[in-house]
Order: sequence, then C-alpha cells, then structure tokens
Amino acid sequence: MKILLLAGEESGVLYARQIRAEVLRRHPSAEIRGYEDEGFRIEDLAVMGFGQVLKRIGYFLRVKRTMERRIDAWRPDVVCTVDYPGLNLKLAAYAKARGVRTVHVVCPQVWAWRRGRIPKIEAALDRLCCFFPFEPALFSPGFATFVGHPLVESFAASAVAPGAETARRDKTLAVLPGSRLGEIEQHLPVLIETIAALRRDSRLDAAALRVVIPAANERAHKAISQALTGAKLPQGAVELRRGGARAVLCAADAAVVASGTATLEAALANCPTVLVYRVGWLLAAIARRLIKGVRHVGLANIVAEKARLPCPMPELLQEDFTAEKVQAAVLPWLTDASAAAAARQALAGTMRLLRSEGCAIGRIADQLDVGRGQSHA
Repeated sequence: MKILLLAGEESGVLYARQIRAEVLRRHPSAEIRGYEDEGFRIEDLAVMGFGQVLKRIGYFLRVKRTMERRIDAWRPDVVCTVDYPGLNLKLAAYAKARGVRTVHVVCPQVWAWRRGRIPKIEAALDRLCCFFPFEPALFSPGFATFVGHPLVESFAASAVAPGAETARRDKTLAVLPGSRLGEIEQHLPVLIETIAALRRDSRLDAAALRVVIPAANERAHKAISQALTGAKLPQGAVELRRGGARAVLCAADAAVVASGTATLEAALANCPTVLVYRVGWLLAAIARRLIKGVRHVGLANIVAEKARLPCPMPELLQEDFTAEKVQAAVLPWLTDASAAAAARQALAGTMRLLRSEGCAIGRIADQLDVGRGQSHA
C-alpha cells in the first residue's frame, strides 16, 4: 500500500504523524511519503496572507509541479491531504483525475466563506473527514464524515490534566502569538505591552505572575527571543519555551492565544482564553466582505454558535486587539476564582460536542482502506 500524505503546516503535520502511525500499525509494509520527502520544509510551506503567497509564487508552483510528477511516477494507492487546502486540494484533484483515490482531512471552512467551493471540493475528492459535527450536512450525502476531533482524544489521554495547577498561589498566563513569522510580527508587540501592563496592575502581585510563551517551532522561538530581548520587561518576566504548548495551557490560569488550532487546544485544556488576531488592513477588508457564514473566528466559538450555545472565548480582532482590552479580558480570570470557574465550565460544555464514536484517527485510517478506487458519485 502506497500513500502520499500531504500536510503543509504545523497543525496538519501533527495529525499526519498520527495518521501515519495508525496506517503503519495496520499495514507495517505500507510506503508513506510527503512534502518533506521531496525536499520541501514545512516552515517554508506555511506562509500567511495573499501577499506572502504572491511574493513566493514561483516556489509554490515548483512545489506543485514536483508533487504532480511524484504522483505520476510513484502512482500511490491513496493521496491523503491534511488541511492546507489551497495547494492540497489542487494536488488531490490532479490525483483523482488520474484514477488515484483521494481523502482530505479537515473540512475547508466553507461554513464561513466561499460556500460556492463545495462542488469543486466534491469533484476533487472521494471522501472528506470532518472534525466538527455540523460540517457533513453541507455536502452531498455520503461524501463527508464526522470523525470526531483528534485533539479531544489526545487531551483525554494526556498525563497533564486540564487545570491541574489552579490551586497555586502564583498565577500563570500562557501567551501563544502564533506559529508563523507574520503572526508573531503582528501580535507580539501588543502582547508584550499587555504583559507590561499586567505587571503594573495593582490588582495583581507582579512577583507572583508567571508568563510562559511556548514557541511553536524553532523559527518562532528565534523570532520571539529577539523581540523579548528588545522589550522593556524585567529580566525573567517571561519564560520562553521550545514547544510544550499543551502542558503550558493545562497548567495556566488564563491564556492569550492567536486564532487557529491553538485556541481549540486552549479550550480542550479548559483554560480561560482570550482569542486575538490581526492581519494587514487589505486582507482584513477582504475577509470582512467574504466571511458570511459565522459571527466568530475561534473554533470553540464557532462550535458553540452552531449549537446555539453561548460562545466561551472572548475575541479581540484587528483594531479591538489592544493591550488595554486584552488586560481587561484576562484580569478577572487571574484575580477572581468564580470568574475563572465560569469560564472553564463554558469551555467544557462546548468541547463535549466534539466527541464522536470511536477513535478519530482510526476512522480516518478506515477511509484510506475502505472502498479504494471507488469515487464519490
């Protein structure tokens, strides 16, 4: 069995590794290849915004041509694409047109914008594995399957229990500015200003406030370290770690997290969190015109919105993302036990909606096995 398993950014890579492990458990002799086997680094593939993609359009065209040649030469039994829809769905369509079975993991956000993409998605794929329960109904019957969210299971199996350190006297604030350099450049200056403001706040004991930043990758660690070196913060005010976001979120009393999968991890860690995000004015203007299907951007909030539950995570976006507003959002969780408990209860109620029958990764592996060669009608 030969599988081309394609994930183009950090969160997708984590799922791809789990899928790979499950496939090899079932089929020890399976051959599995991905972008990195062709010499492409995930950190080079993961860029943010139209402008950054246009600047590197030549690179992405080379990636596309290289992977198309790999499909033609290697003839995989299945192409399994994980998130990263801009390039992955193009490669899936190329493979399906040549008779290769195609399975995509993580539903493109058609519930938020560009619902007109649905026919193209169905034409490019044989099966779609969805992480959110409201997604399959958007597609033709039998095409999409709610498999559950892999993070739900991995958090349940984690040795670190959510909220495990909430009885400490000191208070821990987790800060996750994003994994991409563009996100760090946009978010970190405001977050540093927020940390400074919290340390000055008379309602908090500055000596008892711990701020921890778990860098998503080595490139992010370097960028954050450089920014902190130039910041006007006392020595030791921020602890910068290499990875370990899950443990940090599970141990934190509150968090400030850039929009993305990390906000879902924060919700599963039952950590009271304010979601933040900022992009350039042009991209923001385009997004505001295109996004019609939801009123929120955070994954936990969207799940709650679709289930008609109160949204559990405050969102501060664009011009609302200021140090003053972030400080006001997180301060009650750091100073008022009842406010923190209410936030945790709301998060737990929403996250229960992401559970499904069986193991999510196992159900994805089933789609790679069952009915190979049969296309969605």
